[in-house]
Amino acid sequence: MTIKTLLGSAAVALLLTSGGALAQSTVKLGHLADYSGGTSDVGTPFGQAVADTYAWINKNGGSDGLKFDVDTVDYGYQVPRAIAQYKKWSGSDKVSAILGWGTADTEALTGFLAQDKIPDISGSYAAALTDPTGTSGKAKPAPYNFFYGPSYSDALRAELTWAAEDWKAKGKPDKPKFVHMGANHPYPNAPKEAGEAMAKELGFEVLPPLVFALTPGDYSAQCLSLKSSGANYAYLGNTAASNISVMKACKAAGVEVQFMSNVWGMDENAAKAAGDAADGVIFPVRTAVVWGGKAPGMKIVEEISKVSDPGGKIYRPVHYVAGVCTALYMKEAVVWAAKNGGATGENVRQGFYQKKDWVPAGLDGVCNPSTWTDKDHRGTLTVDLYRSRVTGATDGDLNDLMAKGTIKLEKVKTITLPRKAELLGW
Repeated sequence: MTIKTLLGSAAVALLLTSGGALAQSTVKLGHLADYSGGTSDVGTPFGQAVADTYAWINKNGGSDGLKFDVDTVDYGYQVPRAIAQYKKWSGSDKVSAILGWGTADTEALTGFLAQDKIPDISGSYAAALTDPTGTSGKAKPAPYNFFYGPSYSDALRAELTWAAEDWKAKGKPDKPKFVHMGANHPYPNAPKEAGEAMAKELGFEVLPPLVFALTPGDYSAQCLSLKSSGANYAYLGNTAASNISVMKACKAAGVEVQFMSNVWGMDENAAKAAGDAADGVIFPVRTAVVWGGKAPGMKIVEEISKVSDPGGKIYRPVHYVAGVCTALYMKEAVVWAAKNGGATGENVRQGFYQKKDWVPAGLDGVCNPSTWTDKDHRGTLTVDLYRSRVTGATDGDLNDLMAKGTIKLEKVKTITLPRKAELLGW
């Protein structure tokens, strides 16, 4: 489907016209979303945020003389469908840039993006996408790949740093045991080696990984294996839907372990669905605040949300807020390109390099600052870790559960990792 250009009053002129005026023109963007596939539980709020953001920009008169023609395609998390759609976007339906999604498809497209010079800011945070030149030797060059937030690997490194401190604070005499859990798939596997190496460096005993599918199911067997292994800290590498199944099964089996999740593996909806099985899970949050948080930029996020929820009644999970940030980073890169030779892929890429500690205009206090350079696409090495808290029955409306404090997201620690050259692309 295509987000049609909408005409409306410029309600937020300072955000939308933050530079010199341009002749009115339309920029085509491709938007790859998962609304129906294996990661649709988190792909839906993220994709909705991207779609809402550009519809809102167009509704309010565009940005710096630009309107956006965004072709949103639900590819069902299927790599062949992503590649087929990319061929259209790089051919007769040429786009200036892409807002992408999954790890398997994004990595499959990396070489094509470089060849065709089409930037892609994805929902995949695989570290393999962070080395634009390939000089690290850890991954092939990815000069046109970007994402907002810490990589899966860096987020796991931060979680393990916290876990080592947590173990020490508990005064335990033995070495803590760590296990990686997830599907045998490029997405959950992306940080596996990096995480296990970091765990060994921090003094963990690393256990053999436990595999469970990306889809919900009966994972009692995995939980019994987890229990018998004696693992103290377990990383859940899948999205929330299948993680919920694991957490519930392990709760029923009496497994005592500290779960740590990847960025897509836990959110407010998952806490509601898993109930008390989700209590205590540690996970990274990309934005400085969550829905309902106090920050100057939240007013704009709430206005964007009203595009698909005019009554303002839907509670937006962490992925929606991060999706808004992602869309606005791309928007500003495109606007810069349009002012500096035209909104070509090459110029849009250069647009990502123009600011240091960059927060999209008007989103102060919402989007954590990012810096991309032509040598390093790790936008941030700062990781905000949160803990999910569930203190009662989770039936009912999520807004009410969050307002009452039945479900809470508690900030635990902010960890800034050193920018080591040897960890680029890994």
